[in-house]
Amino acid sequence: MEYKRLEREDLGGVADLDRQERIDVIYEQRGVDLHERPGSWNSPGWDPHGTHDHSVAAQRQALEHYVDAGGIALGALADGRLVGIGVVVPHVRPEIAQLAFLHVDAAFRATGIGRRLSDELDCIARDAGATQIVVSATPSQNTVRFYLARGYVVTDRPLPELYELEPEDVHLRKAL
Repeated sequence: MEYKRLEREDLGGVADLDRQERIDVIYEQRGVDLHERPGSWNSPGWDPHGTHDHSVAAQRQALEHYVDAGGIALGALADGRLVGIGVVVPHVRPEIAQLAFLHVDAAFRATGIGRRLSDELDCIARDAGATQIVVSATPSQNTVRFYLARGYVVTDRPLPELYELEPEDVHLRKAL
């Protein structure tokens, strides 16, 4: 596995990621409490042709937005193919960074790629002077458990602009 900083022109590799996921439990956040809701919210892959929120085009646009705003993108490549990508924006507030994007290809999950990307993005944020990092996480059980295992805690004081964009997400923060 090769890990490297991605340039803006590399971000199109997001089209190679298979983000499909079986989701049997999602969380509803109420303050700092999480309430499980069982069901079936299976997540298909990103639409390669459309421009809606769950399309490859929208993901690339989001990545470019974060990088243009000073974000740092890291990729995990297997045989030259992007199989994981993460972006940290080091200065969304003084001393607060945002883990803005983190996805690992379905075939490569639970192999340590997400953990390694998360650790390296934490270091980048810390080196840039951040003392905290925030994330607005998809409320799936696997995603939330991943962040809790990485030392994040649920916060009832999310950044207003992140909450406005993703009110149904689980909002977490971590001291760096």
